[in-house]
Amino acid sequence: MAIRLGDEAPDFTAETTEGSVNFHEWLGESWGVLFSHPKDFTPVCTTELGLVASLKGEFEKRNAKVIGLSVDTLDNHEGWASDIKETQGHAPNFPIISDADRKVSDLYDMIHPNANDTLTVRSVFVIGPDKKVKLTLTYPASTGRNFNEILRVIDSLQLTANHKVATPGNWEQGGDVIIVPAVSDEDAKGLFPNGWDEQKPYLRVVAQPGK
Repeated sequence: MAIRLGDEAPDFTAETTEGSVNFHEWLGESWGVLFSHPKDFTPVCTTELGLVASLKGEFEKRNAKVIGLSVDTLDNHEGWASDIKETQGHAPNFPIISDADRKVSDLYDMIHPNANDTLTVRSVFVIGPDKKVKLTLTYPASTGRNFNEILRVIDSLQLTANHKVATPGNWEQGGDVIIVPAVSDEDAKGLFPNGWDEQKPYLRVVAQPGK
């Protein structure tokens, strides 16, 4: 069954390159990024895992933990790590789930039979500290993901969770935001005392709170 935004992220226990992990317990009070890989020793996955390892500090700044998944054994994961280090300059520095029995892949609907009946697609789930799914992305196996975009989305999710705003298209950290329609002008005066740019009654642009 497909996982939808707002659903509780399914909990599971799995073996990883950093030991056995109970997913909800491992997340704790952090944000989480769970992302899958079609198979070990594949070219696009190799670049992605090296990239995520290089960005670990950026995820940590956002109180976000990253965990990968591939439908291969721990032995394969460990052998692959040296290839990733050699070719990408960064070995994985986050847990990678061994999902040879496809238990987690099935739980998160990561195998799409019309694409491939045995390999996972490139799925991404961003999960909040409340264990609710905040974002889902699905890429075909042939297309590598843009992890800077995933960081951008986490910035937006964290900002909009704490303030009554939404982020416009192509928004980046520090850019102007939009007051959500549910906030009346009267309430907005208290929330945004420096005012806003009313381009339409439903489009009120304001500086990013806290910037």
